[in-house]
Amino acid sequence: MNLETTYLGLSLKNPLVPSASPLSSDVDTVKKMEDAGASAVVMYSLFEEQIAQENQALDHFLHSPSDSYAEALSYFPQPDEYHNLHAEEYLEHIRELKDAVDIPVIASLNGVSEGGWMAYAKNMQEAGADALELNIYYIAGDPSMTGADVENMYIKDLKAVKETVDIPVSVKLGPYFSSFGNMAASLEEAGAEGLVLFNRFYQPDIDLEELEVQPSLELSSSFEKRLPLRWIAMLRPHLKCSLAATTGIHTAEDVIKMTLAGADVSMMASVLLFQGPSVLKNILNDMAVWMEEKEYESLEEMKGAMSSASVADPSAFERANYIKILQGFRLEDIK
Repeated sequence: MNLETTYLGLSLKNPLVPSASPLSSDVDTVKKMEDAGASAVVMYSLFEEQIAQENQALDHFLHSPSDSYAEALSYFPQPDEYHNLHAEEYLEHIRELKDAVDIPVIASLNGVSEGGWMAYAKNMQEAGADALELNIYYIAGDPSMTGADVENMYIKDLKAVKETVDIPVSVKLGPYFSSFGNMAASLEEAGAEGLVLFNRFYQPDIDLEELEVQPSLELSSSFEKRLPLRWIAMLRPHLKCSLAATTGIHTAEDVIKMTLAGADVSMMASVLLFQGPSVLKNILNDMAVWMEEKEYESLEEMKGAMSSASVADPSAFERANYIKILQGFRLEDIK
């Protein structure tokens, strides 16, 4: 059974790719994921804010000596004062992973505003990253900012990063655009070699005892795969770039559905946090069994077989599905 696929121009042995999560911060855990079948790994994100913090700290050290003469021993930062700076640690971790595993290592750069943090994309390339995932996590809450403003910001961010690197770049983004299909096409035209669908926007809560806004993190469930499934199926006939499915992928059935919709890879984190790296081996085995039953000899043969261009009724992914479900709903269905 041939499970090989291509993502961002990288030849992968199968479509299972651990997405950005704390799991990638440990070299031994990444090795276990590779041994269990992971075909590539996306590193945890380096954030724009972390880079800015490091640059500010270094600027403070270099321009605010504690003594009044330049020859003071404390003029330059001492190692114990800056060894926890995130950006340099991140680059070193790329090197460690490249030495430890044979699968491609995809760096993750998370930010919004144009600025010096984007230069770290080149540093990631020089550290050995095989590709870069640009994670643009932005909540458009400013009423004065138009939809076009938001879209242009994404395009500018992508182009600024592309100017600094030669490795392939994917864009991880959320679904909240007035015309997501047009946005996806615009990102491809601007140079994205791949799109990762979708980012999960974590929703804050309110602590009623402390009367504070409280950060909240809930891991995904398989139900959440339906949003990326629908959009990948609709976009696959129109885009040439790679498509990665993420959010809600827990089982072999989830991966198979994403592949049939047109995904080149399926990215997962929650199931690995729940069950550990060994679950990857189970998913691959279950995929092989299903493919044999359905007489598929390769993943490429499956890919896009249920996209909007391939199914008998393409409108099932659009408004017709909405109408059919509501008209067919009965109260007894939930009893």
